[in-house]
Amino acid sequence: MAESGWHTGVVLKLLQRNLGLMGLAAAATAAVLMVPTTVNAAPSSGTGSVDSVLNNVLDALVGNGDSHQAASTTTQLIVATGKSASDTTGTLTAYEKGTDGNWKIVVEPVKAFFGAQGQGEPKDNVPRTPSGTFALDQAFGRKPNPGTKMPYRQVTTKDWWDSDMKSPTYNTLVTKDRMPSREAENLYNMGAVYDYAVNIAHNPSRTPGKASAIFLHVTNNSPTEGCVAVPEGSMVKILKWLDPAKSPKITIGVNAAAPTGDAAGTSPGDATNNGGTGSIGRVAESLVGLIPQVLGTITQS
Repeated sequence: MAESGWHTGVVLKLLQRNLGLMGLAAAATAAVLMVPTTVNAAPSSGTGSVDSVLNNVLDALVGNGDSHQAASTTTQLIVATGKSASDTTGTLTAYEKGTDGNWKIVVEPVKAFFGAQGQGEPKDNVPRTPSGTFALDQAFGRKPNPGTKMPYRQVTTKDWWDSDMKSPTYNTLVTKDRMPSREAENLYNMGAVYDYAVNIAHNPSRTPGKASAIFLHVTNNSPTEGCVAVPEGSMVKILKWLDPAKSPKITIGVNAAAPTGDAAGTSPGDATNNGGTGSIGRVAESLVGLIPQVLGTITQS
């Protein structure tokens, strides 16, 4: 059923609520003004395009809505969002932007697990999922390549992810007969959670202390050490869909302020989003919280 004013008005209020405190209410209003006078009460799902408001939100998340940045080449975006910074579960949805400029859902909303201390500023040895927008750069797994176009390595017991802050190979995949440093994960021996995984490049400069080994991987139905985890079927679907030529990214965020301290649920000392880039990085966390509200209530199983 179509509604002429209610949906646009609600979305405008949501956008202004999320962006107004950061001086972006005008941008929010402009985004809503692009919506036709009559819109569907709920956007299309599956292979259908999402509505105009959500299109603008997704463009903003990948950088196309920021006049101070060059247009983003990203046309694949995964969005993982929770209701609050301390939540250990949330929803993950994947979108692709077509040649017509519209985003569509390609992986339906699915339950996702986050770090045991929720989301926020990344820090080594703190089980917190980084918030922000990040590239997805390489995939691996204990099982054979399921058909992804991403660089993929089928790992063995000789493959490790080095998380030793004093190691020259910190935050990289290392292949050695023995543990390469004092702190490293054996990617095969970690078990079924690494049957399929893709690296979330939240720390591309490999800055010690900013967290290592943050992946999107298969869930064991428990909170993670900082990764994002989804069911194996969804992980396979995502890997088959990902294409490095489309500069895939993941946005992770919540409505509430992200924590920065060591304790779960603590608030940041400033408004900086360490994971993001430029103004989009600063607003991504608020924008991503809007998406499930625009899409409607999603039942998590």
